[in-house]
Amino acid sequence: MEELKLLQEKLAQERPMAWEELPDIALYMDQVISYMPRQMLRFDEDEQITSAMVNNYIKDGVVPRADGKRYGRAHIGFLTAVCMMKRVLSVREIGTLFRAVPEGSDPQQLYGYFTSELDTALNKTAQSMETAEDISPARLALALALRSYADQLACRQILASLRQDEEPEEQKKEKKEKKKKEKQQQL
Repeated sequence: MEELKLLQEKLAQERPMAWEELPDIALYMDQVISYMPRQMLRFDEDEQITSAMVNNYIKDGVVPRADGKRYGRAHIGFLTAVCMMKRVLSVREIGTLFRAVPEGSDPQQLYGYFTSELDTALNKTAQSMETAEDISPARLALALALRSYADQLACRQILASLRQDEEPEEQKKEKKEKKKKEKQQQL
């Protein structure tokens, strides 16, 4: 089937830009929005990012704040990861995952790790399609869906564990803020 062959080729070949290929000048929001489709593996034109989405990701702490009104490589890297992962994880879960990364990891390293893991996952899927040429497209879709389900179950359990680890820290911050407000009210 020609469509499956084209899909397999797309999965095996298309990748987001490497860190060094990302714009090395700061971009305004409209430039970021027009740049992001180059970063995505797209199958239809409806998959677009909007400025409201970017602002929400920043508000949720998943993407760093802009430097003034300018966005750099780090922002594009985080947005690339968020846009790809939001198909399988909630923004809250993506935030948990990002916060679990060791302190001091720089955006270039994180983006390199993300693109390396993405490359591995896309290649595995493309290879599994190649070895499944003699099964029906429906059975192939079922196998891919079930693998996705199993991977997502494992991922969500790990994220739940990470959330439990970060909750005490959040509770500490809340208690400190509460005490600070109480002191201010007493004055």
